[in-house]
Amino acid sequence: MDYRSEAPDIIRRFLVYHETIKGHSKKTVEEYYLDLRTFFRFLKQRRGLASPTCELDDISISDIDLAFVKTVTLSDIYDFLSFLSRDRATHGNSKSSGYGLNATSRARKISTIRSYYKYLNVKEKLIDENPVKDLDSPKLIKTLPRYLTLEESLKLLQGVDGKNAVRDYCILTLFLNCGLRISELIGLNLSDIQDDSLRVLGKGNKERIVYLNEACLSALQAWLPLRQSQAANTPALFISSRRERISRSTVHNLVKKHLEGAGLDSSRYSAHKLRHTAATLMLQNGVDVRTLQELLGHEHLNTTQIYTHVENDSLREAAMHSPLAGLHPPVKPVPTKATEEGE
Repeated sequence: MDYRSEAPDIIRRFLVYHETIKGHSKKTVEEYYLDLRTFFRFLKQRRGLASPTCELDDISISDIDLAFVKTVTLSDIYDFLSFLSRDRATHGNSKSSGYGLNATSRARKISTIRSYYKYLNVKEKLIDENPVKDLDSPKLIKTLPRYLTLEESLKLLQGVDGKNAVRDYCILTLFLNCGLRISELIGLNLSDIQDDSLRVLGKGNKERIVYLNEACLSALQAWLPLRQSQAANTPALFISSRRERISRSTVHNLVKKHLEGAGLDSSRYSAHKLRHTAATLMLQNGVDVRTLQELLGHEHLNTTQIYTHVENDSLREAAMHSPLAGLHPPVKPVPTKATEEGE
């Protein structure tokens, strides 16, 4: 997708700002464009500015200009939210397809719209009032991250086999020890290995250094000779059978394959859950939350702190120290049929 040629100028400038000035990734900027495109398609359809026979996803927004953007009201946003929560089609397999986006998806789209109007109001000064400045985001359900136990992690690694066993073992080892995002792993190049560390390019094109423990170094030492022997015409650290940089879908598939091979539920775990596993195991073994924040590449500490609620020995100890902790229910005789009848 090339938003530079598809998006109308009033939207394109916002996207260029985020890609060039804010340094957001191409994928993030494309998501912004898709969110805004859906919003303005909805408005055109709602206002009768598109053919009644035209499906929402086929409506063009090439004619969206500043005059149209200025007409948006808070009521329009609420109508859009209602549409997203009830009528917007979701896509996926037969079990998950249907209508209505979840709160997380709706919140992301509202965040995009809020950012867009703030840009027009503050950066370009094209509008005097921001119609969404007081808009609340949909309330999100806070869930704890799902992760593998230490025993399950060992079982996963010990069960790796197959044609690409050496490569896959190395990938899983880096996930479980370094807490990499899948985008960070597939983006690794041979030149990113620096003695006992990796140079990782994270979200927002922010670089960080991740140090490698003995397990990671050993896995890399086993993989690198095989990688070099394949003479791939790419600098990528991990390559596919076609000698190209490994893809996101290939990584998802290999993680699923080895989870199932280890007897673990692949519907409950994923490559990202291995990142959760790395974070949780480190916290359980004495790594402080600030250090973990740096290692995971989190911009805000509160993103990291969710892991502190997964396995908190202090909470368990506090429960044991309640002055009522040692009480037991009084022992009462079990009523018999005779006593129940008053005999």
